[in-house]
Amino acid sequence: MIQFFYENLPESVDSNYKTWLEDIIISEEKKLGEISYIFCDDEYLLKINQDYLQHDYYTDIITFDYVKGKTISAEIFVSLQRISDNASTLSKNYEEELRRVLAHGILHLIGYKDKTEEEEKQMRNKEDFYLAKYK
Repeated sequence: MIQFFYENLPESVDSNYKTWLEDIIISEEKKLGEISYIFCDDEYLLKINQDYLQHDYYTDIITFDYVKGKTISAEIFVSLQRISDNASTLSKNYEEELRRVLAHGILHLIGYKDKTEEEEKQMRNKEDFYLAKYK
């Protein structure tokens, strides 16, 4: 089950994204476990980054991976403020940038990486593929 939670923000993310994210997991031949998306602001996510990862910088997403075998489970923290800033900086649509980040987190849990140039290319291709499937 995918659940959406909000910290320091009003509810604002389209709940239809849940079905789309579930479809990504199923399409990649994985099983859906428990996934919690926690939408927050920059300061909330910065504190998590500092406390749990010892990183002192802003980011758009932090994923706590609880995957077991083929069952995808996680807590995924997403700064909507950072996504908005990134969308503006990249001259992208906010909703598309949000969907890209949500899919990116799921794809990491499935096993895709983006450390090398080749891995990053494969990740972008998967993101683009699933973004095109969003209805």
